[in-house]
Amino acid sequence: MTATPNRTGAFTPRSLVSSLPEAVRKLHPRHQVRNPVMFVVWVGSVLVTVFAVGEPSVFTVAVAIWLWLTVLFANLAEAVAEGRGKAQAESLRRTKKDTVARRITDQGEEVVAGTDLRVGDLVVVEAGEVVPGDGDVVEGIATLDESAITGESAPVIRESGGDRSAVTGGTTVLSDRVVVRISTKPGETFVDRMIALVEGAQRQKTPNEIALTILLSTLTIIFLLAVVALQPFAVYSGSAQSVIVLTALLVCLIPTTIGALLSAIGIAGMDRLVQRNVLATSGKAVEAAGDIDTLLLDKTGTITWGNRRATELVPVGGTSMAALVDAARLSSLADGTPEGRSVVELCAIEHGRSAVASDHEKTGVFVPFSAQTRMSGIDLGDRRVRKGAASGFVLTDETRRVVDGISADGGTPLVVAESSTVLGVIRLSDVVKPGMRERFAELRSMGIRTVMVTGDNPLTAKAIAAEAGVDDFLAEAKPEDKMALIRREQDGGKLVAMTGDGTNDAPALAQADVGVAMNTGTAAAKEAGNMVDLDSDPTKLIEVVGIGKQLLITRGALTTFSVANDLAKYFAILPAMFAAIYPQLDRLNLTHLATPQSAILSAVIFNALVIVALVPLALRGVRYRPASASALLRRNLLVYGVGGLIAPFLGIWLIDLLVRLIPGIG
Repeated sequence: MTATPNRTGAFTPRSLVSSLPEAVRKLHPRHQVRNPVMFVVWVGSVLVTVFAVGEPSVFTVAVAIWLWLTVLFANLAEAVAEGRGKAQAESLRRTKKDTVARRITDQGEEVVAGTDLRVGDLVVVEAGEVVPGDGDVVEGIATLDESAITGESAPVIRESGGDRSAVTGGTTVLSDRVVVRISTKPGETFVDRMIALVEGAQRQKTPNEIALTILLSTLTIIFLLAVVALQPFAVYSGSAQSVIVLTALLVCLIPTTIGALLSAIGIAGMDRLVQRNVLATSGKAVEAAGDIDTLLLDKTGTITWGNRRATELVPVGGTSMAALVDAARLSSLADGTPEGRSVVELCAIEHGRSAVASDHEKTGVFVPFSAQTRMSGIDLGDRRVRKGAASGFVLTDETRRVVDGISADGGTPLVVAESSTVLGVIRLSDVVKPGMRERFAELRSMGIRTVMVTGDNPLTAKAIAAEAGVDDFLAEAKPEDKMALIRREQDGGKLVAMTGDGTNDAPALAQADVGVAMNTGTAAAKEAGNMVDLDSDPTKLIEVVGIGKQLLITRGALTTFSVANDLAKYFAILPAMFAAIYPQLDRLNLTHLATPQSAILSAVIFNALVIVALVPLALRGVRYRPASASALLRRNLLVYGVGGLIAPFLGIWLIDLLVRLIPGIG
């Protein structure tokens, strides 16, 4: 497998060091003002620095240094998250090549630069040549190497007239010849859009993130008023606090932890999708995936393997199983369709017959399937063996019952006959992929309702839905039916996700709250969705939902920790600060902090270090386990709420043991 940019992203200490220059650049006020909480810390750092320069002391200088480190560490968390995306983008840029194109004109072909192509141009691409731009195959079929984009070394097939017609500029044709209609302008190719998407710096804040920012800003204002109100009381008691102490106290009390990590959490959520070869056009799409109520999945290729497989042979009319196996195998030896090959495999695996034709059998004349006869088979000597749809044969009552029973169970019956005698029936089943029932059960435990969408008749759809374990199904579905289903769900206040790859899926992908388009699909589908799966694996939507939920849980967990952390810092340092004025407060100094100065400096240091300590968790995300909302809330409160209360007392106490040793502070 070729290494690709989306395989990067693991958090390491080295990434902290490499992101340090960008974190320093982010100290500019134009960047800081975007984050109200950290802007307050930045202003406080400037203010304390001014005092440290004017009236230097060990305490003042130490507080100034650690306040600046608090801002720097917050920048570092964001820079690390952005740096991973920029590394991915840079790797993608290296996949872009200056190509030439063989453009079709009225006079024949002309060679032009890939940058000179325009939307609608037709270009010829043959084996060994690079596709000069994004487009759709309008003529021919070929295998392509898309490893530079998807990371998968296995070649893929692209052909005209189907949902696997889209090709991406920069990929290489390995065999045959295709004619491609260019669908994008130079500079607006899929790779260009990918580069823009993985650049974390381009990420816009989501509605939930904006709402949380407003909440954090409100808490900051409340604590600012509370700290300012302390000064009159301190003056009245005869122990006025310095601006440095009040500034440091404010920084310790406002929600700096979540304020510092909020942006990194969002960027990292999109990055986790990129690591799984899924590109989201916005953070809003990732969040919406975490709140999905209804999930629409196509049956073919998603829930089932896509190709019907022979799963059973049923003799009729007294025919022996051996005779039926012989006829079914013989009629399928030269059948190159997936169904025909599966019949041969069934005879080989379950009945011990050879999967390879003998020399004598190779002398037979293969009769291909036709729409008129609706059957295929082989003429071998005097034998005339045929298999096909039941309508092409004269059926006995017994055979009719077998055919109807297979159809009722959701299978497809193929009748096998020699000359005019029906020997039995082959059951073709649209085989459900292993583990699908468990995956749907997992989604159900998340509170997500699953709906299978298929063009099959209701009888077949019902049987497959029951086997797979989905909650509901939509049979004989047309594009307008998918749209109507999505709108009904949304009118009920639910968020809907779906996958698709065809032009006929584009309206529904655009209507869904989360629309995951397959990279193998048409340009219309990829434009309509708000996510693109480079691996074209429809089942990945289940992972997308998990990543969305992980993003929301991570943000909630760290917000819980931050609020509890601030509350604990309040009770940890205030008794030590005012114990000299009110001796009775010393009883509340549970960690026996040495002096007011050591208490405030220890809190400032802890406040900065806890940001660095939580960066890996913010980038990696809190592990998501399917559970009810109440269970998740209890876990958050127990783990991150209680942890947020305990950590400051322990951390500040340990730091105070070291700080009190510094001359001029202890």
